[in-house]
Amino acid sequence: MFLYDCILPMVGALILIICVLVGVAFLTLLERKVLGYIQIRKGPNKVGFAGIPQPFCDAIKLFTKEQTYPVLSNYLPYYFSPIFSLFLSLLVWMVMPYLSGMYMFGLGLLFFLCCTSLGVYTVMIAGWSSNSNYALLGGLRGVAQTISYEVSLALILLSFVFLVEGYNLMDFVKYQEYMWFVVVIFPLALAWFASCLAETNRTPFDFAEGESELVSGFNVEYSSGGFALIFLAEYASILFMSMLFSVIFLGCNIYSWSFFLKLTFISFMFIWVRGTLPRFRYDKLMYLAWKSFLPLSLNYLFLLVGLKIFIMSILF
Repeated sequence: MFLYDCILPMVGALILIICVLVGVAFLTLLERKVLGYIQIRKGPNKVGFAGIPQPFCDAIKLFTKEQTYPVLSNYLPYYFSPIFSLFLSLLVWMVMPYLSGMYMFGLGLLFFLCCTSLGVYTVMIAGWSSNSNYALLGGLRGVAQTISYEVSLALILLSFVFLVEGYNLMDFVKYQEYMWFVVVIFPLALAWFASCLAETNRTPFDFAEGESELVSGFNVEYSSGGFALIFLAEYASILFMSMLFSVIFLGCNIYSWSFFLKLTFISFMFIWVRGTLPRFRYDKLMYLAWKSFLPLSLNYLFLLVGLKIFIMSILF
């Protein structure tokens, strides 16, 4: 029985990691197809049927290229920061609400906040250890942006923690059997989605990778395998944020097809935003975080806490 309890979570975690990585591969294909049609052109369509094997060809190309190391870089931090970044992006999937209770635990939302906070260090170390001015500038901008939007993410989560009275994602599934939170608290859903875009360094908030002025930002010195790992970590984070949005706001039962349709739609919205919106100005990005999202999330936090206290006083 003890062996069974040990082996089952390990096998489950391995299957989850493989599924996430395959999902990331096809998310990149979806992105290239959608961006292609937005720009009135075809996406990848030469490799195999409709370009479906394209992500695997890209992976083989990236991982078989020659790895280069800048002479002046700090080798160990430079080498390990992409690995740690991908590790964190995969580790945070432990909070996914499995009804089998494989890895899901009661303090899942706190674990998510801890993992996203640690993700800041990987960007900072990748930018610093490359010993390049462009990489350092991109890393600093990315860190400032990520830290700023973590505040609004944490406050929005705190609002729902008071409402649901628990940190477990299964509580969100149970609370939304009859009505989704996105219907009741639509402004918070918009603020959460925008904060997720900023947290994952996506357009229009891609200042950590501002190609036009920063020559690709913090990952400018990375090539082949190191770049591929940073790339995988970013897209795994996008998938996870889509899953979290679906669970928190769209009331998802993980064993229904609707859950995966909602997750795909939110991922599509990440891509849609990239194909539609131009990049924000950096000072406006910070203004949005501290002058707009912070007061909004604080006001909703007070509102929901007051509402919960009022309901409890009536009931008891």
